[in-house]
Amino acid sequence: MPPEPAAAAPGPAVPDRGQADACPGALRLHRADDGALARVRVPGGLLTGGQLRVLATAAEELGDGELETTSRGNLQLRGLGSDAGLELGTRLRAAGLLPSDAHERVRNIVASPLAGLDGRGHADVQAWVRELDRRLCASDWAVGLSGKFLFALDDGRGDVAALDADVTLIARPAGAALLRLGRAATARPVPAGAAVDAALAAARDFLAALRATGTAAWHLREAPDLLDPGPLPLPAFDDPYPRPGALPGGLCVGLRFGRAPADRWRLLADAAPDGLRLTPWRGAVLPAAAGEWLPRLAAAGFRTEPGTAWDGATACTGTPGCARSLADVRADARAALDAAGRPGLPVHWSGCARRCGHPGGDWVDVLATGQGYRVTRGAASVEVTTHEMAEAVAEARRTT
Repeated sequence: MPPEPAAAAPGPAVPDRGQADACPGALRLHRADDGALARVRVPGGLLTGGQLRVLATAAEELGDGELETTSRGNLQLRGLGSDAGLELGTRLRAAGLLPSDAHERVRNIVASPLAGLDGRGHADVQAWVRELDRRLCASDWAVGLSGKFLFALDDGRGDVAALDADVTLIARPAGAALLRLGRAATARPVPAGAAVDAALAAARDFLAALRATGTAAWHLREAPDLLDPGPLPLPAFDDPYPRPGALPGGLCVGLRFGRAPADRWRLLADAAPDGLRLTPWRGAVLPAAAGEWLPRLAAAGFRTEPGTAWDGATACTGTPGCARSLADVRADARAALDAAGRPGLPVHWSGCARRCGHPGGDWVDVLATGQGYRVTRGAASVEVTTHEMAEAVAEARRTT
């Protein structure tokens, strides 16, 4: 079970990993209450319009007609038939979305989605993404990584560095970088031109240390003493992740709980002639998209304005898709968010104690109990009915 919100730092004990890693992929489908689920890795969130159209059509013809993003900027298809895997794999290979069957679950890479658009940052992290993905898929040892292991490539602004990935590269001036391992408070210096080398070496060293010590862990944060974190302090960052609306060099839109029908995804492909970048915050950056698209995207149901209660709001699947869930958390959360006008701390609704997809840092935990919800911020919790939940969440999210 993920840690409670108050437990920001990992404990000394390594979690029991006696069971095999069951993280779904595009070929290893997960059986859910609403059918099979496929998770398609999209390194760096980088998709061409053609690839997005292929996925949208696959969702319509093989699944429930919708696509949803994940907290790692990947895409999921739900409601698939039990025999859909072979056909889905064929379509993904043809679209360039499955370069290696053996490595498809380990291609977990997030990257700064505004890199190169707004004049900030110190590196072309899209180039890092492509090199890291290519070399991962060419490395026999990399198939030993968990499907949950995450690389973050930050252009120096601190957006994806805040996600506490297993291996984080933070670009610095003059082509240099910092390498952060797990949730370490310090980092290793990386010389110019060696960023991807350093990231791959860290992942390989982690696997070697697991074998040498007999440690069972999926993440570096679960075994922080296995590798030397390095001597340098992390730089200070502000709050730079993209909000919905017009941006320098393009547009950003949000998706409510990351989910939308196939026709809306095709509309995004039409609006983004240079492709798009899925974000870990259930949104999409559309480089080179014209501002005239914003009203049309808003009319289609995308979030196109910042400063609403939907900012920083996430939820697990809930019922009817998950048998473990004690409530239809997305319906309850949607009603609560539509009733509140102000943004605040990140908030996550969970249907069970696993809290799938919860954010890091300081966040409000809204957990279904079967009789209502438990709303928790830090050490303070309150039990409420579903009717009372919206007000309790709005109070817990207040930052002043």
